[in-house]
Amino acid sequence: MDAVRINLLFEQARWAVLLEETECTEEEMMVFAALQYHVNKLSVTSDPMHLHKDPALQDLDEALSHLEVKLDASTANEALERIALEPELQEYLRVFRPRKMTLKGYKQNWVMLKGTNVSCYKSKEEARGEPLILLTLKGCEVIPEVNVSSEKFCIRLLVPSPEGMNEVYLRCENEQQYAKWMAGCRLAAKGRTMGDSSYDAEVQSILSFLDLQKSNENTAAESINMLALVSPRYQKKLKLKQLSPRILEAYQNIAQISLVEAKLRFVQDWQSLPDFGISYFVVRFKGARRDEILGIGSNRLIRIDLNVGDVVKTWMYNNMKQWNVNWDIRQVSIEFTENINVAFTCVSAPCKVVHEYIGGYIFMSTRAKDGSKGLNEELFHKLTGGHEAL
Repeated sequence: MDAVRINLLFEQARWAVLLEETECTEEEMMVFAALQYHVNKLSVTSDPMHLHKDPALQDLDEALSHLEVKLDASTANEALERIALEPELQEYLRVFRPRKMTLKGYKQNWVMLKGTNVSCYKSKEEARGEPLILLTLKGCEVIPEVNVSSEKFCIRLLVPSPEGMNEVYLRCENEQQYAKWMAGCRLAAKGRTMGDSSYDAEVQSILSFLDLQKSNENTAAESINMLALVSPRYQKKLKLKQLSPRILEAYQNIAQISLVEAKLRFVQDWQSLPDFGISYFVVRFKGARRDEILGIGSNRLIRIDLNVGDVVKTWMYNNMKQWNVNWDIRQVSIEFTENINVAFTCVSAPCKVVHEYIGGYIFMSTRAKDGSKGLNEELFHKLTGGHEAL
């Protein structure tokens, strides 16, 4: 996908969220706000039309560079020395491993991060023996849980295993300790070690983020410019002091991604919303005494109660046999399988618009099955065309 299309889709998605054309939860809105903030920051220093290299290719290039450095050793002893000097972290941290039916909290353990493995011991003296916990971080999920004002510096590790997902929390004492461990865990999750050239930059990036959180709340709120990042509903629901820390907390999870990745993530999250792609019209169903809402989606029609907003009925396109429009009385009639017939007149828009929406979505579904890139214009006009009564 080219940069122009990405920018256009991002703007379309952004305004759909901000104007509340697409419903989203409070947590989802915080993620959308954080992604916008990240895009705004990177847009100042990056070329919005520049496409970054594919992450997989970038990882391959870095791996080849590291291999080249290792093979550059003049002697076998020198190579062994480099391996032996692989940096590691080891110190006391508070560790918590959630389990069912337990109320136990954090325990202080001696924790070691070496290579891509984390080992936890009861004490420093027992570090030569078997660890209480041994985690291989490559491929795991590293989630920050930070609140500078309350001095909470936690790292949540979700490590996949044959038995399921292992969940472990590491709690640090201060910002410096947290930045070192968080950077090490992030690199380990990518299969890299603290000997990687990006480790120091990762630490500084985390410390910069913590400094941002420490800044005055009002200043932070102004720099984030929440009016441009959240919809009016959440501006009214959340106070300024509540909104800024939550956006910053969500921002930390995506602070490392590129400008293009942030825009694509925004579009993908928008497309994943349950109400994505649904257009709403006020209609009067045949036999009904009051107006109702008809939602037209890419694969279904939805009948919604206008007063309370509850979904009354859903009809899938794959159960549709045919639909017709009576242009004289402006009525749309649809026949579904199992002898289900639905008819309605359009109140908020011409029935031709509803007809075009239904025909357009059905045309798109035929293209997906076809798999061809060519556009069947004859079929498109047949499904969406029609002439209103003179």
